[in-house]
Amino acid sequence: MVKELQKRILSSILLIPISLFFIIKGSFFFDFFILICFLISIYEWHLMSKKKNYYLLGVIFIFFSFYCAYFIRYEMVGDYIQFLTVLLICISTDIGGYIFGKLFKGPKLTKISPNKTYSGMIGGYIVSIIFTSFFFKYLYLLKENTSAIFDLNVFFIVLIISSASQIGDIFVSYFKRLSKIKDTGKIIPGHGGVLDRIDGMIFAFPVSFIIVKLFY
Repeated sequence: MVKELQKRILSSILLIPISLFFIIKGSFFFDFFILICFLISIYEWHLMSKKKNYYLLGVIFIFFSFYCAYFIRYEMVGDYIQFLTVLLICISTDIGGYIFGKLFKGPKLTKISPNKTYSGMIGGYIVSIIFTSFFFKYLYLLKENTSAIFDLNVFFIVLIISSASQIGDIFVSYFKRLSKIKDTGKIIPGHGGVLDRIDGMIFAFPVSFIIVKLFY
């Protein structure tokens, strides 16, 4: 666990600043960044599922997910803040699930993904709520004259997006099991492939897109 965690931390230290640069800069930088992520994700899905009857459905869903992410980055009021919020919820959910799952173990959540536990699920919710509340509190440090209130509505939205992220993680794990592979790739040490890293996000962004369309 320690060596794997070290790899994850080192990869994150490198990836997070680079990703933030492209996301915050927007324009060509973000377009280039999201296109590269999309192409690698599609390629990994192709290698994993090219002979499966759900192959085309997966391609369509990944395309739709990236469209939703693109929409949230450019079409939402508040510039890149909403995009970062969804991203933060997914990452913190993953962190909480990993740490709580490894530390407390306990009953398995589902047979679809045997590594997932109830403790990991709860940890994902707890850490995502904590991280998002701090993000809102200190948002002004990232962007001047910008503030956000972590109220009850936001609390439930965090739970919904965190749930979507965890479901995405489970589904991608299930497809990996069907393909008899551990990771979708090896491009990110400690994480595997790009699809391994964004498995929760490809569900979370469409859910966020639906929330935006229905309530905002």
